[in-house]
Amino acid sequence: MSNPLTSGLVAIALLVVLAGCGKPATPAVAAKPAEPSAAASEAHPQPAAAFTAVDFSGLKKADGGLTIAELYAGKGQLSGKPVLVRGKVVKTRANIMGKNWVHVRDGTGGSTSSDLTVITTDAPPVVGSTVLVSGALSTDRDLGLGYRYEILIEDGKIKVE
Repeated sequence: MSNPLTSGLVAIALLVVLAGCGKPATPAVAAKPAEPSAAASEAHPQPAAAFTAVDFSGLKKADGGLTIAELYAGKGQLSGKPVLVRGKVVKTRANIMGKNWVHVRDGTGGSTSSDLTVITTDAPPVVGSTVLVSGALSTDRDLGLGYRYEILIEDGKIKVE
């Protein structure tokens, strides 16, 4: 039988690796049970790459596609529907639980609505690549332990242009 504490710590470690956000790991022994915090319901942090550090010049909206800002603005109507987005890769995490995690931006949106996370089995593209992303849009996706995504494409397809 597995130890529930060990299983919990493994799950936390996987999420920290998955996120790649540099959060400190939870200690193995806590003085008292952790209390719920407001941060647990907040969306997952955006990649550390500065929004202005990415060059979006010449990047055009995909024919028949949407911008990332349009995905955030229309997420209620677009949830579960196929979408198409062109953007630049700003961060990747390879082979996390058998999938590749890719963060894409297109220069639209604000400080908390400029990033689209794509989970895919396609090979992770090089950071800085221009890509065409397609897949069904998931909204308000909670992966647990405070990792919540306002928008997310799961089982996405990525084509490097």
